[in-house]
Amino acid sequence: MATSKHILFFNQISITDIGKVGGKNASLGEMYCQLNPIGINIPNGFAVTADGYRLFRKANNLEKKLKDLLFSLDRNEYSNLSIIGKKTRNLILTATIPEEVSNEIRTAYKELSKIFGSDNLGVAVRSSATSEDLPSASFAGRMESFLNISGEKQLLEAVLRCYASLFTDRAIKYRHDMGFTNMDIAISVGVQQMVRSDKASSGVAFTIDPDTGFKNVIVINGTFGLGENIVQGRITPDEWMVFKPTLFNKKLNPILKSRCGKKEFTMIYSENSKVASAEKTIVNIDTPLAEQNKFSLTNEEVIQIAQWCQKIENHYKKSMDIEWAKDGLNNQLYIVQARPETIHGKERKQTVEIYSLKEKTRLPDGQGKILTSGIALGNKITSGKARILNNPQEGNLLQQGEILITDVTNPDWDPILKKAGAIITNKGGRTSHSAIVARELGTVAVVGCGNATSIIKNGQEITVSCAEGKDGNVYDGLLKWEIKEQDFSQLTLPKTAPMFILADPERAFDLSFYPNKGVGLMRMEFAVSNTIKIHPNALCEPEKVTDESTILAIQELTKGYENGKNYFVDKLAEAVSTVAAAFYPKDVIVRMSDFKSNEYANLIGGKYFEPKEENPMIGFRGASRYYSDFYRKGFALECEAMKKVRNEMGLHNVKLMIPFCRTVEEGQKVIEEMSINGLVQGENLPDRQTGELEIYVMVEIPSNVLLADEFAQLFNGFSIGSNDLTQLTLGLDRDSSLVSFLFSEQNPAVKALIRETIHAAKRNNIKVGLCGQAPSDIPEFAQFLVEEGIDSISFNPDALIKGIENILLAEKKNTVRI
Repeated sequence: MATSKHILFFNQISITDIGKVGGKNASLGEMYCQLNPIGINIPNGFAVTADGYRLFRKANNLEKKLKDLLFSLDRNEYSNLSIIGKKTRNLILTATIPEEVSNEIRTAYKELSKIFGSDNLGVAVRSSATSEDLPSASFAGRMESFLNISGEKQLLEAVLRCYASLFTDRAIKYRHDMGFTNMDIAISVGVQQMVRSDKASSGVAFTIDPDTGFKNVIVINGTFGLGENIVQGRITPDEWMVFKPTLFNKKLNPILKSRCGKKEFTMIYSENSKVASAEKTIVNIDTPLAEQNKFSLTNEEVIQIAQWCQKIENHYKKSMDIEWAKDGLNNQLYIVQARPETIHGKERKQTVEIYSLKEKTRLPDGQGKILTSGIALGNKITSGKARILNNPQEGNLLQQGEILITDVTNPDWDPILKKAGAIITNKGGRTSHSAIVARELGTVAVVGCGNATSIIKNGQEITVSCAEGKDGNVYDGLLKWEIKEQDFSQLTLPKTAPMFILADPERAFDLSFYPNKGVGLMRMEFAVSNTIKIHPNALCEPEKVTDESTILAIQELTKGYENGKNYFVDKLAEAVSTVAAAFYPKDVIVRMSDFKSNEYANLIGGKYFEPKEENPMIGFRGASRYYSDFYRKGFALECEAMKKVRNEMGLHNVKLMIPFCRTVEEGQKVIEEMSINGLVQGENLPDRQTGELEIYVMVEIPSNVLLADEFAQLFNGFSIGSNDLTQLTLGLDRDSSLVSFLFSEQNPAVKALIRETIHAAKRNNIKVGLCGQAPSDIPEFAQFLVEEGIDSISFNPDALIKGIENILLAEKKNTVRI
């Protein structure tokens, strides 16, 4: 390629050239040179160097004029930001690119077009800012890109507009926030082969979970058409989560979960564009319903992108934020941009704040009133007055600490968002502009609510809670909440394994950073009631469901699935695999469903299949359901989901547990039923010598203890359910306030049964643990368990740190005593 003073082609650029071409172009050049040869498709292109911009500024005598304008900026309130921004951009747009630079751009463009056999190659023109003082500043998202640019005239106009974008209101404000107040900021312009994603799909990917910083997954978002709709938060994109440890194993499926987004709009190129204007080179059209219900990538393509992302992360040795695109003309995938992920690419958390609501809005019926819900960001709670804004120009109406309510945000909102106590939007996903800014600022945000601007009133007092799992809830009124700080920076793990009791899979990644030895009890019921929502028998025997509203509810939830059974299996497998991946390779003990009949009846369609019982707590629950004709088909779906997690996804750290198993004979029947459904105790994973299936049993009935040696011949481990064991030993209803004062795990009879369970496990050389609150609440109880030699104790997340402290104290005392 011809040598040029102000042009560098991608094959002439490396990551060390940030000072010459900015972070974005340096990364593209680095990937084109180093990763393209190993099979990662990077579109070819060239960069107009930062020196070319400096020459433009000097040739047009712009230095003093720009400096004077920026000096007059109100740096406290930014009251004249829009005026200053407009004047500086006008200075740029009315100037002329020096002939020396423009001729070099024309020559480079002709050469690039020739490579692809085109007279006027369609290109993307992107801004890439840098600074002599801090060349690593990327200014991502603060300046503009222009797509579908064709011909020399459009290209030169686009370059000029890129120069002007260095002075957008948001870019000026960002520079001041970052401490850049001089004129050393320069801009390089990247000119890159256009990928025709308008005829296919595009999106973003993170080589780290963007919400929690969990490093073992790659999160991919996608939509039809150009990916700008994702970045701007205009649509709810498709999302996939891919597990890194099994990503390159061809025999395993590394996709932990997938979600088909609404993809409300599709951004495409305007074929009649005559000027280099972002508004006129692209158009946004409604996505047809059939496309909305279809994924924008195949599973094979998801895995391909994930593998590329992993290789990019390996090359840069840091977590990355990546843009991908699929060309609809040649059906090829491409990586079009990669930058370091800056929010979570850091050390593991050592101190956490746990927020929890103490009340809900007090209504006459005593129930809480949720105004709207969406995707939660922030794991915090805040409250204040709502301020509805329709556009960034209304930003002066937002008072410090008020809660911003709007349809959607884009980078033009950046100067405003810092004032917001929380951000609530109608549209957007986890990688939308609002979500990214909320993470950067540490602000509570609920995005993708759908109806926030219509349901919430201006000036209304509201509480925003993102501390209740994946859903962020907006409550009417100013509610009370509490914050508990947990510091485990100096905490060492005890010999007795501290494990989690876990219900919500959405918390798994975040909780994985805590000191732990895995999950001693994952409650399957939570995934069924909160994600699946439908009674499994209603999916196996849909003909028995006759109520029209119930039929419609089932159809809506199972939309996009071949049948209801697949829906149940996939959703349950996603929930369990998320937890298993979060704690991999530590043990995750999954308890098969333990709803009572009245709880099953509350699931959609449940009333058609469940008996009415006087005392469901000691009725048709646990093991007795699994081999019964009443529930055998539903249990088969549970087994199919677990088989998928272990065999197809390779998560061999999953162990299974049977609850409320009354007799040894019942245990035998359940194990046989599991074997019929492909879960064979002791069987290794396909093509592996490890990962044999272990099946535990809950010890929560006195009969389990009295026949512990017989149960130990059937099962691989015991898990003591202290709540049920206490109520059945003492013969009391733990839900009854009338006898609650008698409920105590410290009762000698209860402790005698727990002691015998531990001793029986030791006699039979199997593992034994306990799940319950008492070891964290009562140090003496933790002391008792440690002295008896229990292997593990499982705690609810909010009790884990206190529980570990109690175990450490008990072990210290026990050592001294020995």
